[in-house]
Amino acid sequence: MGRSRALVLTGWLLLSLLFLGCASTPTPAPTPAATPTPAAASTATEPKAPDNYIIGPGDTLEVFVWRNPELSVTVPVRPDGKISTPLVEDMVAVGKTPPQLARDMEKVLSEYVRAPKVNIIVTTAASAFSLVKVVGQVQHPSALPYREGMRVLDAILAVGGLTQFASGNRARIVRMENGKETVIHVKVADLVNNGDVKQNELLKPGDVLVVPQSMF
Repeated sequence: MGRSRALVLTGWLLLSLLFLGCASTPTPAPTPAATPTPAAASTATEPKAPDNYIIGPGDTLEVFVWRNPELSVTVPVRPDGKISTPLVEDMVAVGKTPPQLARDMEKVLSEYVRAPKVNIIVTTAASAFSLVKVVGQVQHPSALPYREGMRVLDAILAVGGLTQFASGNRARIVRMENGKETVIHVKVADLVNNGDVKQNELLKPGDVLVVPQSMF
């Protein structure tokens, strides 16, 4: 009888300890779901070339064919001035604007795809056609990669400013348009020294900014 009572007490004791152990174990708090970060927030947006940009060798093009991801690729413009994409081989790209090249590609793709719609973006402008050259009396005469919205002051600052021998107010922009040379006079000294923003002309791909030497 005493042994049975002892067994019962032992059983109750074990159950009590088990209950207390479960009660004292904290329930882990639910881990909050990670908030997704939009890819666009962490990826810097590259400035794209304008629609009137002239494609040249060394440029990199993103070719997007609407509703046909298997035909959408990123390709370089080869030294021979051509590009190759799925279904379009050896298409001449040099000398064309992105919209012109897109229309030419649509004509070829129309043999395989119903009403193709092509969009072309210059992701890397590296050809000589895209450079802005700054020469003459500047600290570091250079050929600068063109970017949309680039102005005279951007170019002058990029080459270190004018030298002490510069005749800044006799500077000029030499521009080729439709096979004709255009000269735009700009008073760079007034722009740099006096903040005359009227002299801060917009530049175009292929422009040459010439800063002559002072005559005395």
